[in-house]
Amino acid sequence: MTNWREIAIEAGMGFFRASGAHRLAEAYTRGRGAILMLHSVRNPAHRDFAPNQTLEISPDFLEALLDHLHNRGVRIVSLDDALAELRRGESDAPPFVALTFDDGYRDLVENALPVMERRGAPFTAYIASGFADGSARLWWVEMEEAFRRLDRIDIVAGGRRLDMRCETAAEKSEAFSELYWLLRAGGEEELLRVSLALCAEARIDPLRLTANLCLDWKALEPLARHELATIGAHSVTHARLAKLDAGAAIREMSESRAAIVRELGVDARHFCYPVGDATSAGRREFTLARELGFASGVTTRPGMLFSEHAEHLHALPRLSVNGRHQSLEEFDILLSGAPFALMNRGRKVVAA
Repeated sequence: MTNWREIAIEAGMGFFRASGAHRLAEAYTRGRGAILMLHSVRNPAHRDFAPNQTLEISPDFLEALLDHLHNRGVRIVSLDDALAELRRGESDAPPFVALTFDDGYRDLVENALPVMERRGAPFTAYIASGFADGSARLWWVEMEEAFRRLDRIDIVAGGRRLDMRCETAAEKSEAFSELYWLLRAGGEEELLRVSLALCAEARIDPLRLTANLCLDWKALEPLARHELATIGAHSVTHARLAKLDAGAAIREMSESRAAIVRELGVDARHFCYPVGDATSAGRREFTLARELGFASGVTTRPGMLFSEHAEHLHALPRLSVNGRHQSLEEFDILLSGAPFALMNRGRKVVAA
């Protein structure tokens, strides 16, 4: 299956690199700033098959990025300060970014935190309580590890039987992409069932992956007390909330916050919708986050922040720091906001 999403991104980047149009548009499209979305920060393993590469950047790139923002006069602010700036309305202040890290990977403390300490950069860490207590599963990592070990898959998903060779890196990438997007179109139960079946065939312990990759409560305690850190909630099991009934979605959101208060002694005032695209979080979830008393909710929908977002604090877009594009030139294209203005057809706020 051709990955048209990646092809479109590459084509868009190529257009802006060649034309420089983003520099002309920046004054109108960059808004007040952006919330940056990061996941894992670790040195690359230089794998031919790396379907989750988009979620990983190197510590060196994070350091270069923070320096680049400073040199451009972009302020790095806490999420609370970013929201306060939006509420104040229009301003001539220099643009800002707020750093956010999803899922609570161990390399947040091991690799990212030292960089941010050297730069005095505040950040928000969104914690899925099931990852911290070792009960929830990183299904996207499970799939990658299973495909890496298997030479063929033969499985039923989405009402279809997929029987595909995956001996070479190219074959693994093709098969992974087809199954991944098929599962993303379905529900949580089937996604977890299929991933678990792949793990069984590849002899992978799913919860061992979680324990190896994610911070547990004990490791999170000093992070929760760190002067630069804000702890946010990211559900219990990392379920796509829009795929759940309202009661289950409420439990995922409220119980994750309660677990953080209980285990870490801090209030998780901000929420991050798992997966966070339009099929995973929408108007209902935004309303639930507000009714549950969260101060904000962030999505993975791409976009910049504008003063108009003060009325939509539970449907905030983010700018993904993508592991496939660890280039300051390409980051500047994104930070201009021009690609998102095109993608969102000129709308500043997309909150439906």
